[in-house]
Amino acid sequence: MARSKVRESLESIGAILPESVYQYSSRTRDREIPVFRDSRTGVIFIDEFYVGDLEYRDGEYRQDAEIPDFEDLADTRRRVSSMKPFYVGKNVIDFGCGGGSFLRSIDRDALSAAGVELQESFRESLNRDGIKCLQSTLQITKEVDTIFAFHVIEHLPDPLASLRDLRRLLNPLSGSLIVEVPNANDFLISQLGCQAFIDHTLWSQHLVLHTRDSLRRLLQASGFSKVLITGVQRYSLANHLTWLASGKPGGHRSSLALIETTTLQEAYESALASQDQTDTLIAIANP
Repeated sequence: MARSKVRESLESIGAILPESVYQYSSRTRDREIPVFRDSRTGVIFIDEFYVGDLEYRDGEYRQDAEIPDFEDLADTRRRVSSMKPFYVGKNVIDFGCGGGSFLRSIDRDALSAAGVELQESFRESLNRDGIKCLQSTLQITKEVDTIFAFHVIEHLPDPLASLRDLRRLLNPLSGSLIVEVPNANDFLISQLGCQAFIDHTLWSQHLVLHTRDSLRRLLQASGFSKVLITGVQRYSLANHLTWLASGKPGGHRSSLALIETTTLQEAYESALASQDQTDTLIAIANP
């Protein structure tokens, strides 16, 4: 089993300081392992633990790719709409592509599109449907224009090494890495301190929750010279209200979601983004 180098990496790039790190929680939602936080920077992380590649290869924790998933559908639609400049007519890799909903949606518009995924059943399904999916980046033999990594980096036990490997695959003049990660400054964590949400969010597979600063430092330390970071809100006001009222997820899929107009959704996301308190950070990084 690979040893997690997350704390070591965060310290090496100045994203956390040993003297300001404290134990944030005694456990995650699924395991009796401690979680730490830097009181100065806000970065949240797990020290010296990694579930192992086998858990990702088996994928028993995941929902079957054949079953429609509300959140995955919403994420895919958002990404397909907002990421067009990075996949239309481009050679694209989706690193940690999961069931491949994004790849399936952009396959016709990309010059070439392939996935990298540990879970065997997902790889087999994509390859069977004519979309190339590999087990490792070591199997990629040509330079690519764009690498997408949607909610993957927080799972990696040695993020610096993995990001450096990805950078080497990119066209050095025009390549882009697009990264999505959870935001440690999530409104429910940093502003509201919603304990039910915090207890749910802390998960043994999420080895780090980044801030804008720590994500930028990580990408720059991996050799990316240009890094642009923005915020996006995946979960809605109805979701937040349900966490506060009932201490439970799923409000965005309940009758409460009927109060949300497009105008309200956009205004809520804009308000959170202005305070850097969206639930997700997106980085666009160039070599």
